[in-house]
Amino acid sequence: MQDINWNDLRVFLAVAEAGQIARAARTLRLDPTTLGRRLRRLERQLETPLFERTREGQTLTKAGEGLLAKAEAMARAVRSIDSVRQRRSGLGGNLRLSVSEGFGSRFLTRYLPAFARSHPDLSIELVASSGFLSPSRREADLAVMLSRPQAGPVIARKLADYSLRLYASPDYLARHPAPAQPADLARGHRLVSYIPELLYAPELNYLDDFHAGLSADIRSTSINAQSRLIEEGAGIGVLPCFIGDQAPGLVPVCPDRAIVRSFWIVTHRDMHGLPRVRIARDWLLECVRAGHSLLIPD
Repeated sequence: MQDINWNDLRVFLAVAEAGQIARAARTLRLDPTTLGRRLRRLERQLETPLFERTREGQTLTKAGEGLLAKAEAMARAVRSIDSVRQRRSGLGGNLRLSVSEGFGSRFLTRYLPAFARSHPDLSIELVASSGFLSPSRREADLAVMLSRPQAGPVIARKLADYSLRLYASPDYLARHPAPAQPADLARGHRLVSYIPELLYAPELNYLDDFHAGLSADIRSTSINAQSRLIEEGAGIGVLPCFIGDQAPGLVPVCPDRAIVRSFWIVTHRDMHGLPRVRIARDWLLECVRAGHSLLIPD
């Protein structure tokens, strides 16, 4: 029998963790056809099927479960060796951070250039979008999420609190009487917010926290699009203060009312101690310390 290719075992591990070939392919940044071919090659070498195909995706066979334990032990050994190499040669490799769109594009970007200059051999991927990559499936080295995960092989710690307020443009307020209290938003005002059925986290359901039953007239999955709509006078909306207070075309509405949400750092427990993950975690903590007045303004 030919020697087993470690890259084929990596493919096997990715499919076992993701439960789907397509999802594993995205994690490894491989074409699904190439990934499937490598998986079939491994099964031929071992002369046994490793997965059963189900409606939900791929489920491990008994042989697959036995291989999983051995492959995970090998992966831990490889990461340990890589960790020693990195400590000797300096921090390098690829670091993928998954963060919310607003936090990534309107807060972290002010600190990222200095971090990149401090680690010239580290390739950094900032995935700032509506939704999160999964640390538990190793889709990201580290994620900054809106709540603490309740399950999975992950380690989580609170990163920081941040405040949100209502904002509008001066043009909008010139055309509509400024609300004295959030309840006034239900009378004659247009509201900008998320699309309820497309919320990727319940923590983004902001309007009810200001006044029960409020409903947006203009909706978007993107916080950056919402910010631009509010700046253009489309209506009143809720924004993190680190976005709203920094936009010259916005003013707070009912400024004495604010709500608070939290960011959480989440890593896979097997990756938690890797040098690049540890450095990134420390950097994020330093970012929120430096930007505390932006996150929680006086």
